[in-house]
Amino acid sequence: MSNFLPINTILVPQGAEYKAVCRGLSGVTGFIPTVVAIPVGMNPLLKYLQQGQFLTPKSRVLIMGICGSLSDRYTVGDIVLYQDCIYQGKLQECDRTFTAQLHSSLSEKVSLVKSLTSDRVIWSASEKRRLGETLAADVVDMEGFTALEFFNAAGVSVSMLRVVSDDCQHNIPDLTSAINSDGSLNPFILAIAMLRQPFAATRLIRGSLTALKVLKQVTNLLFSGSSNK
Repeated sequence: MSNFLPINTILVPQGAEYKAVCRGLSGVTGFIPTVVAIPVGMNPLLKYLQQGQFLTPKSRVLIMGICGSLSDRYTVGDIVLYQDCIYQGKLQECDRTFTAQLHSSLSEKVSLVKSLTSDRVIWSASEKRRLGETLAADVVDMEGFTALEFFNAAGVSVSMLRVVSDDCQHNIPDLTSAINSDGSLNPFILAIAMLRQPFAATRLIRGSLTALKVLKQVTNLLFSGSSNK
């Protein structure tokens, strides 16, 4: 299944997620897409995309990373492929043909989902479940809608493939204040937020490590046909 899709660019949030995708591609031979580290959050991402010169119409962009679950159906380590993203009552769809091709390649390993994009960290288990029920969304992230809105307007085909890092049964630390205005993470504030909720922090770290391992594996699977390189 060596590069079965003409994917030009992979966008992935900077930091651990970006590193996981790069590790997944490290053993792949042949054509490898450009991997671009993007800032975390809606406003930082929009500013970044507006400045970018790396895409042209008819490009195919795959957005990868981790996400949170809003449904009992999806738990840590599950691979999800987005159909669409909602934000404040508005909806943006992923490219149907591109998404269908990805789904057929990963069919037994991936679930098609509906996503919510949030401008803050959804850390409370009760809020996750409430949002999932009221908005009929399966997962949540902080970049999806912004990316789709931007690329759909530019005529760029986009699909989103993510791995669940936290479920909807447990709280995670509220890390909203640890995200800088440029979309980077503030290590000091991040550490304080984790120390304030040690059990939630331990669960988040464990879930994130599991999700990052799966993210690396699915990246390798997509571009080489092997998930164990």
